[in-house]
Amino acid sequence: MGYPAKLLAPGEVIKFETRPHWRALFVPGIVFLATVIGLVVLLSWFASNLPGWEWLRWLFIAGGLFIIILWALLPFLRWITTDYVFTDRRIIVRSGIISRRGKDIPLSKVNNVSFEVPPMGRVLNYGALLIQSAGENDGLTVTDVPDVEQIQRSIYEYIEADEKRRRGNE
Repeated sequence: MGYPAKLLAPGEVIKFETRPHWRALFVPGIVFLATVIGLVVLLSWFASNLPGWEWLRWLFIAGGLFIIILWALLPFLRWITTDYVFTDRRIIVRSGIISRRGKDIPLSKVNNVSFEVPPMGRVLNYGALLIQSAGENDGLTVTDVPDVEQIQRSIYEYIEADEKRRRGNE
């Protein structure tokens, strides 16, 4: 990870950064394992039972690679290129493999921070963070946040510290 320091404002400090919870990789991991195991079994069967069908073996390999790329590699790349960064001045969300998308909310504009934790999220310790801002764009929903309740509490602490910092500069 490591959010680039050159993208921070002068004096801005990263308090916490994370990426989506690992559970976002669970299904892609299962798809990857099942595809690899299926290909190994299928190709070993082809080698011993259908020696003249090379084209069909290559077709299965191409199909397996397509499945791995579409349902395992792309979700992994989305996960690894998504960053949730919390600084002493703003909340930053960046994502994207080739083209990047981002949203920043200054702490001074945050009106409310709430969270939702599904039943499985209680077991695996993740949830969605809902950030309402005073801006036009109505806020931000960040999904698959690890330790979402602790992050919500931390954001309120960062907001209080930011308010004190801004009052001290007036």
